[in-house]
Amino acid sequence: MSKVYTEDQEQQQPMTNGDGGNKVTMKRQLGLMDGIAMIVGSIVGSGIFISPKGVLQSTGSAGLSIIVWALCGLVSFVGAICYAELGTMINSSGGDYAYLGEAYGPLPAFLYLWAAVLIIIPVSNAIIALAFANYILQPIWGTCSPSDSAVRLLAAFAVGVLAFINCCNMRWVAKLQTVFMAAKVIALGLIISTGCMVYFFQGESRGFKEPFHNTTTDPSLIALSFYSGLFSYAGWNCLNFVAEEVREPNKNLPRAILISMPIITVVYVMTNVAYLIVLTPEEILNSSAVAVTFGDHVYSSFTWVIQLLVAISALGTLHSSIFSSSRIFFVGARNGHLPGSIALISIKNLTPIPSILFMGGLTMLMLVVTDVYVLINYTSFVEATFVASAVGGLLWLRRKRPHAPRPIKVSLVYPIGLMEVVTAIGITITAVPVFYLCIAWKNKPKWISSSSNKCTLFCQKIFLAVPETAGSKNY
Repeated sequence: MSKVYTEDQEQQQPMTNGDGGNKVTMKRQLGLMDGIAMIVGSIVGSGIFISPKGVLQSTGSAGLSIIVWALCGLVSFVGAICYAELGTMINSSGGDYAYLGEAYGPLPAFLYLWAAVLIIIPVSNAIIALAFANYILQPIWGTCSPSDSAVRLLAAFAVGVLAFINCCNMRWVAKLQTVFMAAKVIALGLIISTGCMVYFFQGESRGFKEPFHNTTTDPSLIALSFYSGLFSYAGWNCLNFVAEEVREPNKNLPRAILISMPIITVVYVMTNVAYLIVLTPEEILNSSAVAVTFGDHVYSSFTWVIQLLVAISALGTLHSSIFSSSRIFFVGARNGHLPGSIALISIKNLTPIPSILFMGGLTMLMLVVTDVYVLINYTSFVEATFVASAVGGLLWLRRKRPHAPRPIKVSLVYPIGLMEVVTAIGITITAVPVFYLCIAWKNKPKWISSSSNKCTLFCQKIFLAVPETAGSKNY
């Protein structure tokens, strides 16, 4: 835990968190419905409106693409129930970071944090922000593609506004997430119902006339199709990132996961079936926005409704991601793996303002890349490594701590099966020297510690924030 550096430390009084005690900590405000809304809000977003093209492009046929979508849902469900056990056993925010640290120690946890800082979180958020901007601007540009500068500026503006909301008030965050979830349900409901109506009146589906024509047999292409599909399911572990803010986490966390995942899988498969009823595979592959092309075929001049709902849906996913992912940086800083200033909590709003702004800044840096499919493949490949590692930690903790309380205990068939995911190392290995230089090295020169303390003090003054009160977690 970092020290509180203040010039008038003796005169400061701790701020109440509303629970009747003088504590500076984030409150447990998320119930079961909030948890479900958060998982649905994190998963159902831009991916289902972008990835159908990527999956179809890699599989080569409509039939195999539907199978891949179903299998991606199954893989995500297996991962989610494994995380349900981890989340109820290790009741700490931070998700993968906390589980890797508990199972393997500080270095593997720092490896994940390093990858999260450089790749996973900012790249994922940038993808969603770019998708939002593209869907908002497409009607303005008509048949032309929006300019890269306009897309990037609008994406950066969206990140900034949502980061501001997350800094200000948790109640605003929860209410806004409910609005976004309603938009997602309406958008996907329109697509599925319209597709079914078209099939009913036409008596045929354009994309399934030859469902397995041109099916690929190249294992590398099939693997790429899974990366695109799994990207659309990304977010099933988001509630684990904020476990310290969930009421009765041993009950509500696994329930939210078990309710959300099967529903989302069915909806995703049905949405892709609807796309392929109305559109041919060639039309999907030639489309820069599948949902908009779908709308052009069935709604004509009212396509803007679909575009607006898709944009709101993507914005909702970005909103949820900003909320959950900022907690990873907060917990990492709280454990001494990032500068102490990132672990500060606003004494007025009880939100981790420095962590949110740090994450938002990294996301804006990633907006220099506009090729969404390159970003999807890159981040999915790296993130799969750490999901497999965290699930491997579940197996290790079964042996290391066999008698630890486990409100949820899954069959070992699930984590062992998920461990078959191919592991990547890439840029993550660069965290090893950084760990030993910045964290494991205890006798650092005095100027380094002094600089860190000055940075922490500066952030405390700017954001009116302090470190979380020791021992204040209300489990």
